Formats: sequence, C-alpha cells, structure tokens
Amino acid sequence: MFDAVRRLFVNDLSIDLGTANTLVYVRDEGIVLNEPSVVAIRLDGRGAKKIEAVGIDAKRMLGRTPTNISTIRPLRDGVIADYTVTEKMLQHFIRKVQKGRVMRPMTRVVVCVPYGSTQVERRAIKESVENAGARKVYVIEEPIAAALGAGIPISEARGSMVVDIGGGTSEVAVISLNGIVYAESVRIGGDRFDEAIVSYVRRQYNMLIGEATAERIKQEIGTAFPGPEVQEIDIVGRHLAAGVPRNFTMNSNEILDALQEPLAGIVKAVKQALERTPPELGSDVAERGIVLTGGGALLRDLDKLLSEETGLPVIIADDPLTCVARGGGMLLDMLDQKGDIYLID
Repeated sequence: MFDAVRRLFVNDLSIDLGTANTLVYVRDEGIVLNEPSVVAIRLDGRGAKKIEAVGIDAKRMLGRTPTNISTIRPLRDGVIADYTVTEKMLQHFIRKVQKGRVMRPMTRVVVCVPYGSTQVERRAIKESVENAGARKVYVIEEPIAAALGAGIPISEARGSMVVDIGGGTSEVAVISLNGIVYAESVRIGGDRFDEAIVSYVRRQYNMLIGEATAERIKQEIGTAFPGPEVQEIDIVGRHLAAGVPRNFTMNSNEILDALQEPLAGIVKAVKQALERTPPELGSDVAERGIVLTGGGALLRDLDKLLSEETGLPVIIADDPLTCVARGGGMLLDMLDQKGDIYLID
C-alpha cells in the first residue's frame, strides 16, 4: 500500500546520458525513451537562440538546415560540451516521460557517467540533471550499470569483464564484489567509427558524405571481422573535384578497412585490461568470458574480432543498447531495499 502511494509522488528514473543516444528507464515501466542526443537551435533576427527540435526530430535535420538553424550534439566523448543545451535537452526528455501523469512527481534520478570522467565533469552532469527538474540525483559509473543490466552477478567474489562501447567512449572493466578492480575508459566509440568511414570515403573516392550517411553505412554493412559474405550499399555523396552529387557503391570489406584504427584501439584497451587483472580474477574472466554492452556491440562480428585477438569467449548481452539504463533502474530498486547503497556516488 505504501509503495503504491509513494509512486504517485516519486517518479524514479535511470538516465543513460550518451553521446549518441539518451535512454530513460522508468521504474516499473522499463525503457520509455530512446532518442538521439541531438538538439536543433534557431537563431532569430535579434540573435536570440530558441530550441527548434530535440531528439529524433532534430536528428532528421542533420545536414539539412538553413543558415539560421544549427543542429548540435551537446555531449562529446561521454561528457557535456554545452551545459545550457544539455539542460534544455534533459528538460525536454523528462517532460516527455512525465507527460500525462496526474501529479507532478518528485523525481529521483540515477544518471550514468563514463568511468574516466573527472569530478568536475561528473558535477556538471549532476547539476544539469538537477536543473532539468530532478529532486535527487545519484551518479553511477557506466561499467557497474552495464554489468548489472547485462545480468552479470557482480556481488560474487569472482571476476567479470564488461566492455561497454558507446557513442563517445568505450569502457573496459573487471568487476568483483560490487566494485571495480580495474577499468579503462578510451575515447573511442560509434562516433569514431563514423568519422573513420567519412575519412575513408574522402580518401579513396574523393567524395564527401555526412555523419548520417556514415552511420547508415556502418549499421547496414559495417563489420569488424572478415566473413564469407560481402555486402554492398549504394550511397550518394558530393564529388570534391566536380562539386556535384554522385552515386557510388561500397562493400563491407572496404568498411572493415576503414574501421581498422578505432577497432585496434578497443582491442588494445581490452588486452591491457587483461594484462593488469590479478591472476585469480583473470582465470574467472577466462571461464566466464567477456560481455559486450552498448550500441557499439551491435557492430557485426565485433565479438569474433575480440575472441580472435584474446583467445577468450565473448558474449553479446541481450539488448546491449539498453544495458546501462536498465542497470541504473536496478540500482534504484537496491537503493530502496538497502538504503544508501555504496554502489552509487
């Protein structure tokens, strides 16, 4: 009875504030919002700025706006690059989640941050969420949330390795007894994949494509490991010499070539984590395998690449894109059951 009354006044949210996408998990409802972390801003004649669109609507405008409208991504490499726009974006998402509720709830929020973020960056994220309407904000490191969301039993005295590949950063962590034994955060993720594809097309084809096209190429034919099946995609770009749009075709082997540098960075981070893991925990990881989470885990055959490079089994978590947000929601449950649980900063 008390829980039912409390839920009328307290709206618990878990926010995965990502460079590429923002996900919101509502307690007892699951993932209710998954939108791009993109904001479109209109500049009027007097120089004043106004939010034109947020999320999916803003992403549709990327590369298609007039001079008085700019589309920006307020987060870079997992941290806030523009505080004011981030607050506006969060306000929009929180209002969207709360729309239709009878009472304005007192919102408790768990927000997930990269392991490598500084105290200043964490404070900035926390303040942005508070200014967006949250009454109480808890900050949790992404590897812990990702491991919980992937169903890894992190409370056991056994080592588990999770690799969370997001839009701006990749987190590699070894976890045991509810704590991080070793972790490394590298600023390589989906954005770097897209940039590598744009650079490859410019270099090999003398063509210019936008971020949205590069992302579509990555999603449709991107691969991290050579396979028997070669896929192709037809795309349109602007020829740099002629200055006019032209059609051309790319295949998955070319995308594999384009992604070699960022993929090598992720492999290096994983190998370094294995080298620095205590032997007993290392044997646990060898037995249990490496768990992949985050949107980057959806890149085709990334698990094969890591397995080939490390010699260990690699498992892709169920619904890897939502693991961090769901893990934050699980922490909210633990907070009620155990009080001020030490997993949360």
